[in-house]
Amino acid sequence: MLPAISRLALTDFRGYGRLDLTPDPDGFIVLTGHNGAGKTNLLEALSFLSPGRGFRRAALSEIERLGGPGTGWGVAATLDTDQGPIEIGTGKPPGGSERRILKLNGSPAKSQTELSDLLVVSWLTPAMDRLFQEGSSGRRRFLDRMVQGFDSNHAPRLSAYEHAMRERLRLLKERRADPSWLTALEEAMAREGVAVAVARTQLLSRLQTAVEGGIGPFPAADIALDGEIETALASQDAATVEVEFRAALSQRRRIDADAGATTHGPHRGDLLVRHRAKNMPAPHCSTGEQKALLLALLLANARLVKAARGLPPLLLLDEVAAHLDEERRAALFDELTALGGQAWLTGTDRALFNALEARGRYYTVEDGAVRLSC
Repeated sequence: MLPAISRLALTDFRGYGRLDLTPDPDGFIVLTGHNGAGKTNLLEALSFLSPGRGFRRAALSEIERLGGPGTGWGVAATLDTDQGPIEIGTGKPPGGSERRILKLNGSPAKSQTELSDLLVVSWLTPAMDRLFQEGSSGRRRFLDRMVQGFDSNHAPRLSAYEHAMRERLRLLKERRADPSWLTALEEAMAREGVAVAVARTQLLSRLQTAVEGGIGPFPAADIALDGEIETALASQDAATVEVEFRAALSQRRRIDADAGATTHGPHRGDLLVRHRAKNMPAPHCSTGEQKALLLALLLANARLVKAARGLPPLLLLDEVAAHLDEERRAALFDELTALGGQAWLTGTDRALFNALEARGRYYTVEDGAVRLSC
């Protein structure tokens, strides 16, 4: 089962002072324990094996263990691959910097993008249970993480777009900005923003095919992107859309300055999901149906990743059994088995994972300690 984590070591990470865990890379890692025991913290640590700020999106300074020595925090992992083990180390050094360090086999990485070339990490957390109810930013992040699994340059492009957008807005607020500076920033926004939108639409097309038939008891879904740039790409080539986007930004300078926000661009796009059998928008579905739709999307994407890269993603499923009936729990475990990748699952009650039987390796988490269960 590759790629897989065969060792996870934490230093002053959340509630863990020191932890050295050597899980079996074959099968599923099931972490059980009461609320607040530290299960989610372990999955958060694993989420730092992908680019970005982890699945909590916390400031790096917030992650260091309270009462610790003030020397920062670290996550080290051994990733088993077909080419042999790879040592990954990441964390925050002491001091006020919010930039995390990353080392691969002991050498500094050029960028976090190198992680995307090693493995794809996907997750589902209880906070995402309201993904369809809350603002569009969470849905964009959900989509962008999926895109990153196929295009390791997606996150840098998105970061470049957002940086140019912030700088342009800062200059607009000054009301005396040099027009040539604004033009240069708008050119960067148009170039990077259209590339981001193209990558999103391409992924969505593949994902629609993968999810439209449903996955066992997980419902079929219809998905779409709602946004000005995405709509334009449906009928025009990317070069034309880029020219029009750049012109629109120039024309909207006064509007954006007055609004204090950029009123046009892919940062305003939204992922729309409908329950196909019920012909119902996801926000109007029951809590259980929304969870099932999310899992359908996650599983469909995992299938696509495996087909494209030859290897399934590393899955982090926090309290995944919540809101799932017995049939859907069993179907989820069977689908994860068919994918063949490593999955880390958490829950408060071990009985929720009975359908896994011998496929799981069970650990009890309690007060910053992890022990193998019988």
